[in-house]
Amino acid sequence: MRILRKHVVACTIGILTGLGLATPSWAKDVYVAITAIVEHPALDAARDGVRDELKAAGFEEGKNLRFVYESAQGNAGTAAQIARKFVGENPDVIVPISTPSAQAVVAATQDIPVVFTAVTDPVEAKLITDRDHPGGNVTGMSDMSPLAKHLELIREITPKATKIGVPYNPGEANAVTLVTILKALAPAAGFEIIEAAATKSADVQAAVQSLVGKVDVIYVPTDNTIVTALEAVLKLGEENQLPIYAGDTDSVKRGAIAAIGFNYYDIGRQTGKIVVRVLNGEKPGDIAVQGVEITELFVNPGSATRMGVTIPEATIARAKEVVQ
Repeated sequence: MRILRKHVVACTIGILTGLGLATPSWAKDVYVAITAIVEHPALDAARDGVRDELKAAGFEEGKNLRFVYESAQGNAGTAAQIARKFVGENPDVIVPISTPSAQAVVAATQDIPVVFTAVTDPVEAKLITDRDHPGGNVTGMSDMSPLAKHLELIREITPKATKIGVPYNPGEANAVTLVTILKALAPAAGFEIIEAAATKSADVQAAVQSLVGKVDVIYVPTDNTIVTALEAVLKLGEENQLPIYAGDTDSVKRGAIAAIGFNYYDIGRQTGKIVVRVLNGEKPGDIAVQGVEITELFVNPGSATRMGVTIPEATIARAKEVVQ
């Protein structure tokens, strides 16, 4: 049906052109629908990266691109509603940002091309069964965190730490995956992981408060629920001299003391390249899921001081960015 529609549009354009009539704007527009489970700097940067990559490839809003973005505001039910709405509008590609949004979109369509991004483990999230050969209408970008490097960074800056508190939303598949991997890696690195569940942003402060006095540091994974409420976590860190580490570098700009992570704008640009390939005729299922190879170290010495920690000069010297 989608191929037939595009064939009819192409024929219509050809007829109008042959008659010397102007091509209607609707016939030229490509429609890309994009949605995220929530708005926070990392996911927003990924969205902007997709839009800028489309522009670089010749797809520009106001000229030949309809680019629609909607946030689910942290609500899984709303994510499902947005997915159904987009499917009803039959865009050329849907780009869900984050695991919950990707799950909602993939559940809503087996026809419209889907290019997900900022998804930790697309196989575990049941978006695809094979990263190299996704099949069907789905492909995208994984942002699996370099967790072993994160543990090394915690040891480097806080060498006496033994217990790491990890607040997370057990309802987010990506967060569950990250905590499972952390627990597997921790013993060899000399750490114990202590979990604290928060199923919504309003629960994050209480979850982190429950860790105070039980752990030496807090690690905030790339869990959308926790990152959305990061300011509450940082406040408790400063009040209790409890260092707060993060899984994404944007959180360091907000006040976490350090992170080794990805530039989510660059992830968005990389995702945009996949979208362009699909718009140019490639089948999503034939495009392998991509990962992110390059990581960057961000540090925030001021926040570290307020949380009772001094970041070693050698660590600061190799940082991609020192947040002042």
